[in-house]
Amino acid sequence: MSKIWFITGASSGFGKALAEAVLARGDSAVLTARRAAPLQEIAAGHGDRALALQLDVTDAAARGRALAQATGQFGRIDVLANIAGAGSYGALEEFTPEQIRAQMELNFFAAAELSRAVLPQMRARKSGHILNLTSIAGLVAFPGSGLYNASKFALEGFTEALHHEVKPLGIRVTLIEPGAFRTGFAGSAAMKAEGRIQDYAALNAGMEDYYATQDGQQMGDPVKAAQVIIDMVDGDTASVRLMLGEDAYQLWEGAVASRARDLATWRQRGEDTAIPGALKNTAQAL
Repeated sequence: MSKIWFITGASSGFGKALAEAVLARGDSAVLTARRAAPLQEIAAGHGDRALALQLDVTDAAARGRALAQATGQFGRIDVLANIAGAGSYGALEEFTPEQIRAQMELNFFAAAELSRAVLPQMRARKSGHILNLTSIAGLVAFPGSGLYNASKFALEGFTEALHHEVKPLGIRVTLIEPGAFRTGFAGSAAMKAEGRIQDYAALNAGMEDYYATQDGQQMGDPVKAAQVIIDMVDGDTASVRLMLGEDAYQLWEGAVASRARDLATWRQRGEDTAIPGALKNTAQAL
């Protein structure tokens, strides 16, 4: 049975690759992004199976209208792919309050609210799949990328908890955690901290160089990643995480080892903080 996809950020990068792949195999898709022209090009030739909608995912009213149009045309949404997002770089102290909130609105709140908005229909059918695109930067923090890290770390926590909450209801939720892919992430769409503090000059120079040299040179292929995502969605089971890219796995393994060393240093003192005779915490990691 063909699926109905709702894809944000479908005009470029992962979103475009995913949109093209699902349409090519015969599924239907609602394609959304701020720029309408690229969406219309992707939708061309697919008839009623493709619905291109201009959408600013940070606009609550616009999100509601887009979901209503999607269900009005297709009757349901089988797969919500929250792909829209953008990077940012600079020292945390240099970002304005407005920039901090804008990053969280785009990378966290929009995906969280769209996820919540599709759940009633998925619960009614006892089926559906939500895909939230984070990053290896949602698991591993990097100097100069702290604001982006914060937005993706937040989405990680939201999505992992949601996965466990709705799994008994027949709904699947998965985090997509890529490393460096040729998506335009390191291009002009990335937000640069507005402030300039001399103490961070070396950090900023390094970030500027990284973005200038990496754009278009990343090892990851979004087309191959899209196929892995589709295969996972088609599978009988779906884990809470799908990591993409050799670099992502290497960074994660290094972070796990580093955290284990950090925790071991103060573990005995940390465990000794218990109140004598108190009941042990029975919460279990899933």
